[in-house]
Amino acid sequence: MNRNLKLVVNNTNKDEDKKLFFERTELKIILDLYAKMVSSGSWKDYGLSISGKQVSFSVFKNATAKYKICKNFKPLNKNLKYLITDTNGKILKNSYDLKILLNKVDWKKI
Repeated sequence: MNRNLKLVVNNTNKDEDKKLFFERTELKIILDLYAKMVSSGSWKDYGLSISGKQVSFSVFKNATAKYKICKNFKPLNKNLKYLITDTNGKILKNSYDLKILLNKVDWKKI
């Protein structure tokens, strides 16, 4: 038996992997907002979706998604890095900073 063999799983560049999801601080900001909205009864559930272009945090009020908080990996301009979209993909708000974006939205009216 050869004891020098190693099983390599998910052999990718770790720096690239970080870019393909929300960073820890970004996810904390989103989950803090989510907890606040769930406790007020406005939101019920969430889902995450990842593609080669963006990662999305979908918010559900009932059986269908209501909003998506998106992070673009390669935005065409810096203000399109973070987006809030409706279920059809229409951009409702956008910003270069996630915290600013989420704080300037009136979630009851949107």
